[in-house]
Amino acid sequence: MRFVVQRVTGASVTIDEKINGKIEKGFLVLIGVCGEDTKEIADKMVKKLIGLRIFADDDGKTNLSIKDVDGQLLLVSQFTLYADCKKGNRPSFIKAGSPEHAEEIYNYIVELCKNEIKVVETGEFGADMQVELINDGPFTIILDSTEIC
Repeated sequence: MRFVVQRVTGASVTIDEKINGKIEKGFLVLIGVCGEDTKEIADKMVKKLIGLRIFADDDGKTNLSIKDVDGQLLLVSQFTLYADCKKGNRPSFIKAGSPEHAEEIYNYIVELCKNEIKVVETGEFGADMQVELINDGPFTIILDSTEIC
């Protein structure tokens, strides 16, 4: 499982020219699921995500978590995080989880986050989405379950 976590001052996802999800201060999280991912892995990834201390405290040090700052989440599924570009110039996506498996895990992640964070917005699994963000910092972190779990 891979999360690309971007600290933002605002982000939105649009589908068919209609805003599907929109947040203010918080994280835009792009979520990639592979075939081996489980709910147990998702549990650990969400725990790490919610615990990340990458918001500034009163002294300007990154000591605060998303909960500490009453931040919001925008969660967007993105199978292309499992692109394999080793051969040729056209990426292969065979490492990405099947749509059925990935959607199940993605929905599970959304529910876990809703249990922890007041405002959780989403894209739509499998949809053609346009994502806009104002990256704060910029501050971007990649969480990979092979390194965390």
